[in-house]
Amino acid sequence: MSMHRFSTVSEFLNAAKEMAESGRPFLAQLLVEEAADRAGDPAEADRIRAEWLGPNYRKQD
Repeated sequence: MSMHRFSTVSEFLNAAKEMAESGRPFLAQLLVEEAADRAGDPAEADRIRAEWLGPNYRKQD
């Protein structure tokens, strides 16, 4: 298995989509959370979480 290194928000979201499509929802969620954490703008992070994880999702601290 090859190792992937993601550096951009879109790379994390693309990987999340692949994981969701392959039946790995927990891994997809982790990738989405990482993408949101890497978004420079808190509003963008909230948008990513709402779009991918649902409008009622709340980040666990």
